[in-house]
Amino acid sequence: VAGFQSNGLFDAIGSRLLAKTKNTAQLMLVLVFLCFFSSMFITNDVALLTFVPFACTILQKCHQERLIVTTFVLQTLAANLGSMLTPVGNPQNLYLYSISGAGLGEFIGWMAPYTLVSGVLLLLVVFVLSAGKRRISLETGALLQTSGAAGRKKNGIYLALFVLSLLSVARVLPWELMLAVVLIVLIFTDRAVFLQVDYCLLFTFISFFIFIGNMQRLPVVSELIRRVIDGKEMIHGTMLISALTCQIISNVPATLLLADFTHNLKNLTIGVNLGGLGTLIASMASLISYKIYAHNYNKTKGRYLLWFTIANVLFLAVLVLVYVFIS
Repeated sequence: VAGFQSNGLFDAIGSRLLAKTKNTAQLMLVLVFLCFFSSMFITNDVALLTFVPFACTILQKCHQERLIVTTFVLQTLAANLGSMLTPVGNPQNLYLYSISGAGLGEFIGWMAPYTLVSGVLLLLVVFVLSAGKRRISLETGALLQTSGAAGRKKNGIYLALFVLSLLSVARVLPWELMLAVVLIVLIFTDRAVFLQVDYCLLFTFISFFIFIGNMQRLPVVSELIRRVIDGKEMIHGTMLISALTCQIISNVPATLLLADFTHNLKNLTIGVNLGGLGTLIASMASLISYKIYAHNYNKTKGRYLLWFTIANVLFLAVLVLVYVFIS
């Protein structure tokens, strides 16, 4: 994914999709659903790191900065919602998929209803917010990063390695083989890409494992979690407790903290994915959009937080109702 980014593939895809947009409704649809669908494969963090700055540039170029708060909020929602569907969409899904023993189809089936409802909701919200369509003039030619035959060759290599990675996640190939192939190929073809990897994010997850492991060893903490999460007195305890825990410590730490205390990994998966909505810290990916917005529009970051919270709470409420209805 770092290779795709450094070679400008995602910007080129976005630019080509935007090339034929004629009004603000079409513009918002493209920018929002780029995050929704791409997050299923490149993770919610990478989708936001890629397409939120891209959206900022596009909206400035077509003089539609009034839509930046709305677009950023919806892009953040879209990335967190789209990433729910697949094991590679976000870190907690990858972890839960690896320990659950569920098949790929089964895992996707757990989250498919919520992803489908989320997509429909996003579509309706975009149409409502852009009801007064304004025509736009957007020249995307300057944004297209044409890297020639060498760039296409590199993207072909990245694509092959990405498929290998997906096959490893799907348990078709052993991860040791995948890791060896990726390292060897990139050492000989594009060593510079190793400098583009977000190692801080990887070490953050390692730190989470260490911190949560120590927390679980505290008798008071482990006994409290064990009593509450599968308590018979609480309907749908695993799902609700995990979603609430995400609001305080974020969904990845919540997953690591609660996974050892329940056998109902399906409800835990649903809970930590839906729980990524709500507060700003419920999903670390949400902080990416906020930091980008605050960096560019610091004086109005309070307005962004207000609309972010309202939208997240409303989407979370609807999806919890969907869970109660189908479970």
